[in-house]
Amino acid sequence: MSLKLTILGCHSATPRTFAHPTSQFLEINNRYFLIDCGEGTQTQIRQYKIKFSKIKHIFISHLHGDHFYGLIGLISTFGLLNRQTELHVFGPKGIKEIIHLQLKLTKSWVDYPLQFHELSSKKSELIFEDEKVEVHTIPLKHRIYTNGFLFKEKLKERNLNMREISKYPAIEICDYQNLKNGKDYIQENGKIISNKDLTLDPPPILQYAFCSDTAYYEDIIPKIKNCDLLYHESTFLEDRIDLANKTKHSTAKQAATIASKANVKKLILGHYSSRYKEEDLFLKEGETVFKNIELAREGKIFSMEN
Repeated sequence: MSLKLTILGCHSATPRTFAHPTSQFLEINNRYFLIDCGEGTQTQIRQYKIKFSKIKHIFISHLHGDHFYGLIGLISTFGLLNRQTELHVFGPKGIKEIIHLQLKLTKSWVDYPLQFHELSSKKSELIFEDEKVEVHTIPLKHRIYTNGFLFKEKLKERNLNMREISKYPAIEICDYQNLKNGKDYIQENGKIISNKDLTLDPPPILQYAFCSDTAYYEDIIPKIKNCDLLYHESTFLEDRIDLANKTKHSTAKQAATIASKANVKKLILGHYSSRYKEEDLFLKEGETVFKNIELAREGKIFSMEN
């Protein structure tokens, strides 16, 4: 099982030639997800050679322009390319109305199925699940309704311990699936052989938490506890904590504090304000609290395997 995160955009507010608003492409356990879709995302997708055909599920954290203004362009481009595959969009209530109005007034209806899954709950909920991955919302604290997203692999079957199984000739191939599913083996005389004696643990699951725009908010800690990779916005440094509080954003130090308290393995900082000319300052400030930090950069790839 593996996780691969490509940063398409990691800056706040308006796009510039050298700085792009928030968007990420996540590959986890052979599933593909686009997270946020700031203006110009589709050009970044092309820039980093991500196949449009892989994008079947898009998750939008909130309805501020630097997180979703690229969505209508991407949806329209899919139409121009004669897409037939269904597209699922998860986002705050209202996103369907916005996109439908744009398609209606421009007479640009697409021929492929476009499914919206609108979110309004202020509690964490399971919003996507298949046999390999599940996605939960992480309610955040911003100026408007905002969610982060937790992407989790599903636990694989247990591995057969053939060395131990060979000690019991009565165990046949037809029994293997039950053992993989975690069931004990019951002998003819009624004696139970524990599943743990016959199998090995599967590899641990990988988890990625995406925390979009938010004030410092410790309520998210239980939801992201011990995750492998955490992206947490860090719009400001502590020198402008007054502005962070006013706009309900976080500083690099606050993001690092959340990472430390949640015991995550690695923290990615991003969503930098353009008022700072040296992004390494975010790393320096965050490392005063939490050591395993990297900065988001356009085109940067973060990979993990278990």
